[in-house]
Amino acid sequence: MEVWFNPSCSKSRAARDRLDDAGIEHTLRRYLDDPPTAVELRAALAALRHEPWDVARTADPLARELGVADLPHDPDVWIRLLVEHPQLIQRPIVLAGDGRAWVARDDETLREITGA
Repeated sequence: MEVWFNPSCSKSRAARDRLDDAGIEHTLRRYLDDPPTAVELRAALAALRHEPWDVARTADPLARELGVADLPHDPDVWIRLLVEHPQLIQRPIVLAGDGRAWVARDDETLREITGA
């Protein structure tokens, strides 16, 4: 599994810890330092079955500054935005090698991932 991880985010740290505790092998991708490409983001969105605006941190001050609330729901526009500003991507995103993916922000989702 790959975890799009921000070490300063408590939700990211909680997901990492739950995966560690469950003995699930994973890699941490510090996506702010190693942002996803448009191709990687599209693949993650397809696995999540989400649109790009579904995984955007629209309440973030940067989102307000960039006026994302007024953006049309055009996937290309949002993909470009998230690639250019990865800090606007919800975290953590967990990608499994079998094509499953989750935005792992809550206990229920973490239980689904870890089976515990």
